[in-house]
Amino acid sequence: MRSTLVIVLVSLVACSRPADNAAAPAYGVNPQIKMNGPLIDAKMTMVAAWEFPKNPINDKTLDSSKLSEEIKRGFRLFTNTPGEAPDLVGGQMSCTNCHLNGGQRERSMPLVAVPGMFPEYNRRSARLFSLVDRVVDCFLRSENATGKGVKAEELPARPEVLAIAAYLTWLSKGAAIGVQPAWRGKNAIDAAALVPVEKFDLAKGEAIYTERCVTCHAADGQGVKIGDKIAGPLWGPDSWNDGAGAARVYTLAGMFKYSMPYLDPGRLSDEDAQHVAAYIDSKPRPAYPGKDKDYVVEKLPVDAVYYTRPQANAPSSVRGTH
Repeated sequence: MRSTLVIVLVSLVACSRPADNAAAPAYGVNPQIKMNGPLIDAKMTMVAAWEFPKNPINDKTLDSSKLSEEIKRGFRLFTNTPGEAPDLVGGQMSCTNCHLNGGQRERSMPLVAVPGMFPEYNRRSARLFSLVDRVVDCFLRSENATGKGVKAEELPARPEVLAIAAYLTWLSKGAAIGVQPAWRGKNAIDAAALVPVEKFDLAKGEAIYTERCVTCHAADGQGVKIGDKIAGPLWGPDSWNDGAGAARVYTLAGMFKYSMPYLDPGRLSDEDAQHVAAYIDSKPRPAYPGKDKDYVVEKLPVDAVYYTRPQANAPSSVRGTH
């Protein structure tokens, strides 16, 4: 039923046309913003923090129909998740804190054309995930919906989940179904450059954090207010929970490597990105109650430091307390 709904969204959105604006660049973004295809270039600094190459709020081809309104609502939810869905967010993280520029930035887990890859196999759950399943999982973990007492079975029919699925599908209109977009998966650290888990240096990670990260995220990791925005909290009760993808050190390091520091992105070495990610993932954060159901079939990744089951080569100093 849920997969059928998403397929209907894909079909409906595919019929809409791009906005006509001869004076604007190809994707409707500020001409000072460097683009790489449909995505904001990974090297763009903080000046591009709140640019959206495709913004449904400004798209004149979207009308007052139910689908158009859901697409717009999905964008608002994606870019201000705690404000738009306070009963589903256990902290202060928004989707765009990880998927920068509304999912439209190169090497920051961009989501353009990604909906066409679903359903796909999810290793953590050892089953096929629909697009709705994936959005639900992000609410449960990255948004810490479980901290609000929300149960997984309650979420698939929630209008907030379906609105985000509508936005992501609209964002991907015209993309081929089942064809992996060239930009997907490009935010990972190369396997040859991975630091063994037992060699994570938390003291070095803290020094790098103090030097490169406190400008935006503050010494306590809770974020500095910049204008009317605030950087996402990196640990503590307002951050992602310990079952989220960002709670895996190698995953978080890949995000840092190409997207941070946002004033000078791409300047962290592979090694430094991993040490600072290990430092951040050594910090306390909300506990995800379903970790015992994760990786039951597939092997537990060595960098999943918050899991109590032992991982090969994972010392207790980096496993965290949960």
